[in-house]
Amino acid sequence: MRVAGVVGAIVLGLGALTACGDDTSAGSNPSTSTSQSAAQLKTADSGLGKILVDGNGRTVYVFDKDTAGKSNCEGDCLAKWPAVAAGDTTPTLEGVEVSTITRSDGSKQLAVGGLPVYLFAGDSKAGETKGQAVGGVWWVVGPDGKKITAQPSNDGNSGY
Repeated sequence: MRVAGVVGAIVLGLGALTACGDDTSAGSNPSTSTSQSAAQLKTADSGLGKILVDGNGRTVYVFDKDTAGKSNCEGDCLAKWPAVAAGDTTPTLEGVEVSTITRSDGSKQLAVGGLPVYLFAGDSKAGETKGQAVGGVWWVVGPDGKKITAQPSNDGNSGY
């Protein structure tokens, strides 16, 4: 029994180390920072035109109930609208003010134009914009860092 516990702990430890490996392909897009553990933002085309997406191509959103430098999305809200976590360095994107905020739990979140940015749990693949205008308070972010208030020209399901 004791040996099995030790072996299990070793396997879990190795798994954790493997999961923490660095991504040497990070920063291959010249419009993002090049830190190995940096969050990324870039632009992509969508049914709403050109938008900001994270490093995985997922659409980023702003929340009307947030204020510059402060997130008001907590608890159940975060389950549906996960915060875009900040890495060790703040990404740069030409023409867009990108910064970080400190959330109430002490974690760091990316902000665009001072407003915290989020993903939408209902977007199942890169480029989807299903969160656009949800509740009249969630908005896709344009390449200029400002919210896009237009309704999608399609159902938002096609990705890019």
